[in-house]
Amino acid sequence: MNFHARRVTLPAITPLCLQKRVIKVYNEDNTSRAVEVPPDITARDICQLFVLKNHCIDDHSWTLFEHLSHLGIERTIEDHESVMEVLSGWGMETDSRLYFRKNYAKYEFFNKPLDFFPDHMVSISSETNGMMNHSQLIQTFLNSSTCPEIHGHLHAKEQGRKSWKKFYFVLRRSGLYLSNKGTSKEPRHLQFIAEFSDSDVYTLLSAKKIHGAPTDFGFCVKSTKSGSPRDLKLLCADDEQTRTCWVTAIRLFKCGMQLYQNYIQPHQKQKASPMRSISDNSLVAMDFSGHKSRVIENPSEALSVAVEEGLSWRRKSCHRLSSHEGPSTSQSHLSNIALHMAQPWFHSKLSRDEAHRLITQQGLIDGVFLLRDSQSNPKTFVLSLCHTQRVKHFQILPVEDEGDLFYSLDDGHTRFTDLIQLVEFYQLNRGVLPCKLKHHCARITL
Repeated sequence: MNFHARRVTLPAITPLCLQKRVIKVYNEDNTSRAVEVPPDITARDICQLFVLKNHCIDDHSWTLFEHLSHLGIERTIEDHESVMEVLSGWGMETDSRLYFRKNYAKYEFFNKPLDFFPDHMVSISSETNGMMNHSQLIQTFLNSSTCPEIHGHLHAKEQGRKSWKKFYFVLRRSGLYLSNKGTSKEPRHLQFIAEFSDSDVYTLLSAKKIHGAPTDFGFCVKSTKSGSPRDLKLLCADDEQTRTCWVTAIRLFKCGMQLYQNYIQPHQKQKASPMRSISDNSLVAMDFSGHKSRVIENPSEALSVAVEEGLSWRRKSCHRLSSHEGPSTSQSHLSNIALHMAQPWFHSKLSRDEAHRLITQQGLIDGVFLLRDSQSNPKTFVLSLCHTQRVKHFQILPVEDEGDLFYSLDDGHTRFTDLIQLVEFYQLNRGVLPCKLKHHCARITL
């Protein structure tokens, strides 16, 4: 018998650890987009991917969130975390999602730590005597040889019950503890609650409604090994500043120096790469106002021409609209409609509660803002602004003067022809506001 061996070429098999996966990421409006990613992708990588795909400005505030609807909790996925490891902890039949949105507060504690850690909640080891500055306070959290401590009262949900009870808690590098005897910190009075090597801290989305908490400033510690609601360590603060202090301290104790590296990495890349390309050096300011164009050598003149161009563009926009609508319609009113509707900070028919929720989601730091239509007063607008971790709402009223329409935040003392001028002014000047406008709430479609 003659057997002829036949060589068969089998397709190369990609190891499981190298195979790409498809994940779905959601936006605030619950639109989603599926993307194919490598198994070792991090949260920062995914944010960079969506920043590029959507042509967003990368201000390093874009963040990936883990949203567990069945538990009513969510958290910031740290930039260095493996997304596949996060997904591996989800149950097959749970409503769990990844959300892509801004979080201006993600690293703000590195810039203003004293705003995040009130004196009455922080104790430092006796080695650090006297008052500390900003950098020294953060250094105590990053330095493993020091022993900072967060302490204060929190409401805790009792295991197996619907009731909440107030206790004195102590947060140390070794974990979270509850005092069984008043405010005593003696070891025999401290009951161990959780440690953070295999746990994450989440905020409660509707603490009062879902969990029956006494306030809406809830958070919890969840083990990465369990997805059961019974295993959640549910806690609740009396105000936003207290909750922010606890959550931020837990993040620092868990991730330590890695958080600081996440914070400085984008800034180091910016320094390493030039801000302008070689081709940009050949760009010059030009004046096209006369019969012939000319190069502008004087920087001051270039700036004044740029300002005049902006004003000219607004006048042209107003003229085009008035020619469509007829002479009976106010030119300034039409101009306002056209100009502000396309701005990323304008959110049209957003309600007061929705504005509060959006600002809270994108970071409760000073200067986060948005503009929206007023729900109670037609044809007026509202500025929603965060200051001292509270969202405040300011009415923008129309002011008519000799047939021209203006907008004002201070009963007509300071007037603006459109909302863009108003926003630009308060980005540079505090005026009647508690702080300047710094970060606008943005929504994008994935």
